[in-house]
Amino acid sequence: MIPILAASSVGLLVALLGTPLFIKFLVRREYGQFVRQDGPTAHFTKRGTPTMGGVVIIAATLIGVLVSSIVAGRLPSASALLVLFLMTGLGVVGFLDDFTKIKKQRSLGLSAKAKILGQGIVGITFAVLALQFPNSNFRTPASTRISFLRDTNLDLAFAGATVGLLLFVVWANFLITAWSNAVNLTDGLDGLATGISLVVFGGYVLVSLWQVNQWCQNLATAGPACYEVRDPLDLAVVSGAIMGSCVGFLWWNASPARIFMGDTGSLALGGALAGISILSRTEILAAIIGGLFVIIVISDVIQIGFFKLTGKRVFKMAPLHHHFELSGWGEVTIVIRFWLVGGMFAALGTGIFYAEWLSR
Repeated sequence: MIPILAASSVGLLVALLGTPLFIKFLVRREYGQFVRQDGPTAHFTKRGTPTMGGVVIIAATLIGVLVSSIVAGRLPSASALLVLFLMTGLGVVGFLDDFTKIKKQRSLGLSAKAKILGQGIVGITFAVLALQFPNSNFRTPASTRISFLRDTNLDLAFAGATVGLLLFVVWANFLITAWSNAVNLTDGLDGLATGISLVVFGGYVLVSLWQVNQWCQNLATAGPACYEVRDPLDLAVVSGAIMGSCVGFLWWNASPARIFMGDTGSLALGGALAGISILSRTEILAAIIGGLFVIIVISDVIQIGFFKLTGKRVFKMAPLHHHFELSGWGEVTIVIRFWLVGGMFAALGTGIFYAEWLSR
């Protein structure tokens, strides 16, 4: 428990104290946000607000995990390093996208091909490495089995190890792309994506903590419903560090935002969520814990699909939060209500996770 508290506390403090310093740096460099011209007109006043705040979230998370490792007196596990690699790698892709927008003075950053290539390199590397590094009990960080609340009997390696590896790479990269895009789409109002990420990673702190308590490798507490996860404590530490970093960043990102996380932050947080869900063997459960992210993605898919089929729109604007904005809801009202819904999804997901353990 102490390593988790250390990681979350340090992450919070670094983000809380480091963000204003980063804001001053960005202001001096005139690195400001560009606003889409087809968006709500109220957003035009946000033009020029410093962006790339995800750099602070990533740095605070890394420092939080480092301090936690020092406190615990041991090196981070393979699982922790893999999630941090995925988070940082996608953050770098997002940073290049944000920096391109600023450099070229436009609202579009990297080309679609460049962005997909960058995400693909990071995602494939993560997926391949996640099936390596077996511990003393021959458990690797990830499994080729599709997981819900734990690994199911649906094994991607049904036709051999090579096929299993290829299918796992495809599956893992689907999740990575889906979650990074989901957080990216949600990052449209001050504090919205940061607040929802906070409760989602808070939910994963609870999930990972329970896995630690009911870990199959802990012979003193392991029961028939124990969890076959390689490094649940380290996943809890990383989740706690991200949660703390989001709290510290939200202090400056809440309306009226003094800084935006940009693609640097949204891709990093989405990647971290995908990585933790894969390594904690809760891939499908993540869609419930992060249910609001899923709803926002679905709203965008519905809008695009319906418009292509009929030429008409279902929502006044997609993603969903912009629909309510154009319907007359205040920005702060939308954000708070979405936070509440996001919190209910996180509570529902952790409740289902615990209920499944009780049923066993």
